[in-house]
Amino acid sequence: MKTRRRGLSLLLVAGLGLGAVSCGSGDDKPGAQGSGGADGPVKITVGCQPPKSNPKEREGWDADVAAFQKLHPNITIESKDAFPCINPDTFQAKLAGGTQEDVFYVYYTDVQKIIKAKQAADISQYLGDVKAVKDLRPDVQGVFKDGDKTYGLPRNNYNMGLVYNRKLFTQAGLNPDSPPKTWAEVQAAAKKIAGLGAGYVGFGEYSAGNTGGWHFAASLYARGGSMVGDDGKTAAFNSPEGKAVLENLKAMRWNDNSMGSKQLLQWEDLMRMMGSGKLGMMIGAPDVVQSVNNDFQGKFEDYGVTAVPESEGKSSLSGGDGYMFNPKATPEKIKAGLAWLEFHELTPGQGQFNYARAKEQGRPVGLPIPDLYGDSAPGKEIVALRKQYATVPVDHFTPYVDAQASITNKLEPPKAQELYAVLDVAMSAVLTRQDADIDKLLSDAESKANKILAKNT
Repeated sequence: MKTRRRGLSLLLVAGLGLGAVSCGSGDDKPGAQGSGGADGPVKITVGCQPPKSNPKEREGWDADVAAFQKLHPNITIESKDAFPCINPDTFQAKLAGGTQEDVFYVYYTDVQKIIKAKQAADISQYLGDVKAVKDLRPDVQGVFKDGDKTYGLPRNNYNMGLVYNRKLFTQAGLNPDSPPKTWAEVQAAAKKIAGLGAGYVGFGEYSAGNTGGWHFAASLYARGGSMVGDDGKTAAFNSPEGKAVLENLKAMRWNDNSMGSKQLLQWEDLMRMMGSGKLGMMIGAPDVVQSVNNDFQGKFEDYGVTAVPESEGKSSLSGGDGYMFNPKATPEKIKAGLAWLEFHELTPGQGQFNYARAKEQGRPVGLPIPDLYGDSAPGKEIVALRKQYATVPVDHFTPYVDAQASITNKLEPPKAQELYAVLDVAMSAVLTRQDADIDKLLSDAESKANKILAKNT
């Protein structure tokens, strides 16, 4: 979901150490000098410098630029700040006019549109100098590929999970170290948590403001379903998997009474409920714990994250961001930009992965994002560094981390926001009307979605 995705990007910049680095011990790592950069003097503009309103992150970025330029005295970086990093009102105009930075910031969901519109440079021939590329998760690097050509590199990657209140699990007689793996187990756990007393909600779900459709997609992917067909032209959610999503929610809402009576919830509602200590479970990426702690009076130690139930061996709704290159950029600028990205975004122990500095700054360390490398050697090194400098309970995310090896990232569908709005209707109906007809709801949503997708093509 674009609003949600933007919120995650800001959280990552503001709270997880992704923009903060030091120019200390990480500088002698292979990644720091792995890319040759340009042969002669070259100046590049780079987007998404943390704004002045984030002084710690800004200080870290600037220190990193200085360290990088010391290693590569032939390269000058001109940082461009923005808050948020992408302004939807100007982003497309900058792309169309070719006025974006030499190295510009993008959301995953915009990448393929940018490639098709020829608004980014093909960097394939220059990737041989970027040693980190060979270890990136294929499904992550694949976001920036079209056939055998590559147009960018990732900075952040995450997928959805199941966020749960470990404290309530214990109070309800459940094992917080063994969270639900199936929806049947979610249903059973939700009933026990709701049984703790008035005001307790076992499982919370969205159904308004496009958030309901967004979470429908997350549950659908985890069951092995798809929002659209392979050709992107027709809806595919009116399926056994889509029906199972709504039937499960209907049973928890009306048979078990484990979802509470207040519905038509949007993003902040569930976050507030989780922070209050009265909500047992919700779908969400690991950054939910960060937001609940920072903005909704929760405590890191009370929460855990596991994979979305039944997603192992299937897919999870994913998102992230990265950088692409202005199609007008010269080969020298591209090589210099790749050197910077390898230095700042892809090397364990430095750049966005400098957890020692993040800890010194008093910022949270230990959430299992971004996941760029999976179980490869750099991925293992990053996990070890997170544990070494952790300021949050890393073990509370172990179920989520352990499941990742068997889960494939799956991006949002085309026309995501319009499809989510359509499916809000089905989600809200199931959660507010006991007699809701699931077959009709999905059929009606399918018809509307097909019209939307036909316009898209």
